[in-house]
Amino acid sequence: MQDKQRRRTLRDFLALKHNIVVLLGALLVIGMGEELWVRFMPKYLEVLGASALAIGAYGSFKRVVDTVYQYPGGWLADRFGRKRALVFFNLIAALGYLVYLLTRSWEIVILGTLLVLAWSSMSQPAIFALIGDNLGRDQRAMGFSVQSIWKRIPIVLAPPLGGYLLTRFGVVSGMHIGFLVSLLFALAAIYLQSRFYREKPRSHTEQREGIVTIWRRMPGALRQLLLADCFARFGSSLTAVYVVLLVINIRGVSLVAFGALTSAQMITAIAGYIPAAHFADRFGRRPFILVTFALFALFPIILVGLPAEWLIVAFVAAGLRELGEPARKALIVDLADASRRGRVIGFYYLIRGLVTIPAPLLGGLLWQRGYTWPFVVGGAISAIGFGVYYVTSARTIETSDV
Repeated sequence: MQDKQRRRTLRDFLALKHNIVVLLGALLVIGMGEELWVRFMPKYLEVLGASALAIGAYGSFKRVVDTVYQYPGGWLADRFGRKRALVFFNLIAALGYLVYLLTRSWEIVILGTLLVLAWSSMSQPAIFALIGDNLGRDQRAMGFSVQSIWKRIPIVLAPPLGGYLLTRFGVVSGMHIGFLVSLLFALAAIYLQSRFYREKPRSHTEQREGIVTIWRRMPGALRQLLLADCFARFGSSLTAVYVVLLVINIRGVSLVAFGALTSAQMITAIAGYIPAAHFADRFGRRPFILVTFALFALFPIILVGLPAEWLIVAFVAAGLRELGEPARKALIVDLADASRRGRVIGFYYLIRGLVTIPAPLLGGLLWQRGYTWPFVVGGAISAIGFGVYYVTSARTIETSDV
């Protein structure tokens, strides 16, 4: 009896409602398939004959598609319900894996990404909305925290297995094994979600609202968060692809040591998720979001300011940036009206994505002037985001948390 009570208490503490458990199962299955091969895709394209320019275009193409898919994903989640939308996105991604399996043309592989990204990009607003629908305000940060941890399990486990497949069977055959596993796992996730999600019938009285109407009906507090988030993410995107170059080429850190630093960052993030989410649900979102925005500004400055032997401090700071992420996501859901929640979330990420698209290019131009330039400028821009949120949220966030 006591064991059952403890399990029930733990489930309640971790916000493990029925639909959340189904979602976590789907995320684990799909993630284990994709992480077998997704990080090796540039090498696969190279083997298939793609040029360096084409591989770079693939990276930009993914960023643009990821951004553009957000709002349609939210619209579909509102129009057809979370369950049907998530199953549909999963089905489209499965078709993408099938395209990957049936071709050895790098051009068709890149086009197949339009299908594959339907899950990872279109599903985000639906996942946020599902968490918002199933958890109250006092559990949402915890729900997002558990989801974030669960999504990282495949990142830890699957890439080494994928590397083994490519080493054992060759790049092309190894990738095709990964695509096949993804297809099978996607079918398993489709069954899991279609069979076990529980969803109440939804009304569709608001479905004809367009993007302009969604923007006008967004609460002022959510617009303020979006503005601050755009500054913070633009500054981060300015430096993201140059971190490895700075650490290895400029600081002289080995590849193995860089991997260890990255692991330290992830371990720090995972360790902080649960306690930060617990306190954010109990005492309010704002302090944790402020910490996250502050660390977005500090990380690039610490990175260029510390000698190589102290870089661990910078990567721990990068891990601590995640402390406020469950709180930020929960606040978005808190502020989004339930009847248009999917579209509001999709619109939020559409705007943020569009704003950050030019950042890596600007970072490259600054890098040519000197390796410190992208990091100093990126830190300054992220600091503006912190300042914007600190000033604008002083009253509105406290009101929304009540």
